[in-house]
Amino acid sequence: MKVHEYQAKALLAEYDIPVPRGKLATTAAEAKQIATELGGKVVIKAQVYAGGRGKAGGIKVVDSPAEAEKTASQLIGTRLVTHQTAPDGAPVSKILVEEAAQVARELYLGILVDGSSRLPVMIGSEAGGMDIEEIARSAPQKIVRSYVDPAIGFQPFLGRRLAYGMGLDGSLASEATRLMANLYQLFINKDCSLAEINPLAVTVDGKLLALDAKLNFDDNALYRHRDIQELRDKEQEDPLELQAREWGINNYVRMDGDIGCMVNGAGLAMAVNDLIQYCGGRAANFLDIGTLNNTERVVNAFKMFVADHRIKAVLVNIFGGMARVDVIARGIVEAYQQLGIPFPVVVRLAGTNLEEGQRILAESGINLIQAKDFYDAARKAVEAARGARR
Repeated sequence: MKVHEYQAKALLAEYDIPVPRGKLATTAAEAKQIATELGGKVVIKAQVYAGGRGKAGGIKVVDSPAEAEKTASQLIGTRLVTHQTAPDGAPVSKILVEEAAQVARELYLGILVDGSSRLPVMIGSEAGGMDIEEIARSAPQKIVRSYVDPAIGFQPFLGRRLAYGMGLDGSLASEATRLMANLYQLFINKDCSLAEINPLAVTVDGKLLALDAKLNFDDNALYRHRDIQELRDKEQEDPLELQAREWGINNYVRMDGDIGCMVNGAGLAMAVNDLIQYCGGRAANFLDIGTLNNTERVVNAFKMFVADHRIKAVLVNIFGGMARVDVIARGIVEAYQQLGIPFPVVVRLAGTNLEEGQRILAESGINLIQAKDFYDAARKAVEAARGARR
């Protein structure tokens, strides 16, 4: 789960991490009033669930309340298109109006869970203000890392090592170490999957200030955080992904292709998407149906496919022990009966009750494209999508 920048900064402030003074505005008049309160020169920042706002015109520095009002009127009610949004962009219904800081340097600081070490890793860089992925490609020597053992927590020596690697020393290194410890505590207490400050500014008067903030939260831990759940902005989320959750399909991510995928198991789902691309196609979604054996979830998955008008073909790839093939087969038959499926469906089934599942499909009279193995399924799905008209 994501939250807006202004919400992330409010959480940072709770953990004594310094952030600029600012307020949220939903109208141009409010933006003008806030700019007046902050002294005139402010930064107007569109609040969307995406990075790259500055390059897309979503972050602007203005010199007066009147200019703040004009800029806000130009942003509110529009859709901002960045490299992290869908082609039609994300809606801008609110903006953050902040005081303009006097910045001497921009740094990067973030925490996430490293999959290989299975530990939280804090990452710092002297090259802030740009994507960490770009830093890793162009200047990997500028990235420093500290892995944290959760049993003992974040220790001061880890912070000092990071601070020195980011080009900080003296009192600034000590201040950075305290800030890092607080950020780690936020990361752990709120079950974050990512906590990022980019840029972390060194101001001209020698202070640290979180100019931007991004917090992502582990969906599997949200039941422990009612306060975080209440921060969700459904307007910023993909309508198909919201619909999927309402229908009990929690592991659904919309992608940019035209082949719908229904798979059991996250690893297999990723492999299916990769193999479809290898065969020359593109997946329209990641969908892990899980191992809950009921036909309703299968039918709901097909409802997602029918609602997505980009889809030209569907690949059903079920392989395993806990997901029963006969239940999946009954779900496919029910989907055809209820929905009138308008696209070709490729089916590859293997696992528990396979013979019964094959019998159900054979006796249904449905015109399915059967595949004998994984590669055959992906190849046939790509071919079906190329020849389909919807």
